[in-house]
Amino acid sequence: MIPTYSLAERDRRWALARELMDAEGVEALVVYGEHESSGPAPFAPDVYFTNERPGSIVVFPRDADPVSLVWSPMHVADHIEARRRGEACWTEPRNMRVAKHAPGVVQVLKEHGLERAAIGVIGLEPYPPFHFNPIMPYGLWTTVLEQLPQATFKPVWLSFLLRTLVQSEEELAVLAHTAGIGEAMAQAMLEAARPGVTEADVYAAGMAAGFRLGAAAPGMLIQSGPGFACWGPPAWSYRPQAPRVIDDGDVIMAEVFCSYGMRESQHQVAIAVGEPHPGVAQAAKVARASYEAGLATLRPGATFGQVAEAMRRPLEEAGGWNVHPLVHGLDPYGTVCGFGGGLRELPEAAEYGLIIEVPTIGSDLPLAPGMAFAFEPNCVLDGRMANLGGTVVVGEDGAVELNSLTTDLLRSGG
Repeated sequence: MIPTYSLAERDRRWALARELMDAEGVEALVVYGEHESSGPAPFAPDVYFTNERPGSIVVFPRDADPVSLVWSPMHVADHIEARRRGEACWTEPRNMRVAKHAPGVVQVLKEHGLERAAIGVIGLEPYPPFHFNPIMPYGLWTTVLEQLPQATFKPVWLSFLLRTLVQSEEELAVLAHTAGIGEAMAQAMLEAARPGVTEADVYAAGMAAGFRLGAAAPGMLIQSGPGFACWGPPAWSYRPQAPRVIDDGDVIMAEVFCSYGMRESQHQVAIAVGEPHPGVAQAAKVARASYEAGLATLRPGATFGQVAEAMRRPLEEAGGWNVHPLVHGLDPYGTVCGFGGGLRELPEAAEYGLIIEVPTIGSDLPLAPGMAFAFEPNCVLDGRMANLGGTVVVGEDGAVELNSLTTDLLRSGG
């Protein structure tokens, strides 16, 4: 059965918002949501409160229901159609306005007599790992400040993050469903991988599987070759060139982002086509040891920093390094394991202007049941990388793995 959210989940989230306001001493929240179709790691706290189409600004007064300021009439048309179909909409029609701009925000705050109030804002702080700078548009926010000179605005993203990291039973059910779809995407990629096909063929197989099962798959990261130490979207997605043709002895590595109901799972796909280079196979063993170390440490009472350090230790012992995070938080993002330090040891590094390792963020966060993490241990040995892992939840007694296919180096039968 496909999971959905109840009105009890809505009420839980709205109560959380009011508890946050009490704790922060503010009379309302202004919640900025990134534009829709924004790709992996969307900044969409607006949807947390609306359960509607992404891309709005939510103004949530303490003593009233939240108001959703959307960017176009299309949002309203979608909402009308959903009501006609009997879908459970959280936003009343009177609380949806085509007014995603500074005057729209100001008007709602004035209607509730908040011109001189303290107001919490989500969107004025970094949102790692994809947004190391605040996402609130400068022009929009400076206009709000100019039009409400007697109001006090306070960033409250961290308070929101800490209150939403532990997911409800309904949210965990949605995440488990998402992870199952991500597993099917990885299986489809494995079946498609063989000599003579292109990276695009493997990419398409995974995406098609996700789409058929009703998930949003906003692209994936994918690389291929006999050995490499890089990570990112395929070059043919941003540079006009042909997708690489897969050869015998190649390894295909991908990061699958699967989203259903704005709960995202991640899956690290590593497929050996034929016999991989011994360096890749050894790096995969180290990555697997890192994965197991993380599972052993991910339990209530430990900190995120302890998990990151445990996962880093097998790499250090093997003389390897990680291109991207070994682990980071999910739903919402926030905690990130440090990465990229080994890049400075490459002979080409001296040719570049500045290379700085991204530090671990959120080391002191204590873990609690219901928190979700992307386990993505990756190891580079002698210029050859292996990457594996999946989505893991903190359970009452330890780690709960939501998928298993991508936690080892896969072998293509093609």
